[in-house]
Amino acid sequence: MTRRTTLITGATQGMGRGLALDLAARGGTVLLHGRDRRRLDKVAAEVQAAAPETTVRTYLADLADLDEVHAMADRIRAAEPRLDGVINNAVAGGGAEPLRREVSRQGHELRFAVNHLAPYALTRALLPLLTASAPARVVNVASIGQEAIDFDNVMLERDYEGLRAYCRSKLALIMATFHLADELAGTGVTVNTLHPAHLMDTDGVRAYGLTPVIGIEEGVRPTVRLLLDPDLATTTGRYFDRFTDTRAHAQAYDTGARERLMKLTHTLIDRDVQTG
Repeated sequence: MTRRTTLITGATQGMGRGLALDLAARGGTVLLHGRDRRRLDKVAAEVQAAAPETTVRTYLADLADLDEVHAMADRIRAAEPRLDGVINNAVAGGGAEPLRREVSRQGHELRFAVNHLAPYALTRALLPLLTASAPARVVNVASIGQEAIDFDNVMLERDYEGLRAYCRSKLALIMATFHLADELAGTGVTVNTLHPAHLMDTDGVRAYGLTPVIGIEEGVRPTVRLLLDPDLATTTGRYFDRFTDTRAHAQAYDTGARERLMKLTHTLIDRDVQTG
């Protein structure tokens, strides 16, 4: 483990903070992402104090702005000699006002932007570093909450509701996981996704008005397993419900829907790179 470098997005609270503490205790280098400098520095100091021999570095970016996503990827590629793992953990939940539709800096529905476009754009931008460091693993934190994407209303300009937007964005993330895993077959970079745990004790769960039922450590364990378990070294393109390899929503296996989603995704992230 001592040579491993892992990037964790959304590391300033909840499961991201738990992942940071867990991985730091194992040594190596831990890269922490957040969008608030004060909170990011506070968690980095906490992680460093808990694991003095581990190298901790921070990267600041708002994942609701694709320009910042790409700028962060550029900084990581320039500064880091290797990258063995990425955990795309940052999330926009259902929201405290679930009937209020929000948009990203580029004008995309916020949950779709943060939960799907940002992790996909970040991972794609980091592929040169990941493939050069192979074997490497990408773990996308999804959810058991999944709802079919309506391609005539992808950005939920009609019938908006926060949990619906969240569930559709998480299915988009799963579909992108399967797409990227197929693309990277044979490169030594695996891409998997999981529902880590149900109703963890996080701010996002409370903000939507739900009652947490378990601690974040219950989500940390299956997520770290996907990142580190030697028995999963060649497992790729799979969805896990915690520790169980299972099936996601049926639309995730519809190749036509997946192609349609990825065509739209590339159009959006490529356009935003060109015009950002």
